[in-house]
Amino acid sequence: MKKPVVDYDLCIGCGSCVELCPEVFELREDGAKAFVIAEDKCNTCDCEEAAGVCPVEAISISEQ
Repeated sequence: MKKPVVDYDLCIGCGSCVELCPEVFELREDGAKAFVIAEDKCNTCDCEEAAGVCPVEAISISEQ
């Protein structure tokens, strides 16, 4: 199973991942960082594309 992971030190809160995968990622107002809210929902969107559009490469996909 593919599992998205956000590097919070790199994340700038641009929201690209949320636009592509709103069931997997959300932006939180406290610090404006992206958080994984449902790692098991990558089948509802393209988590790899979300990782690919991240301008600071803060999202990685681990395979478990």
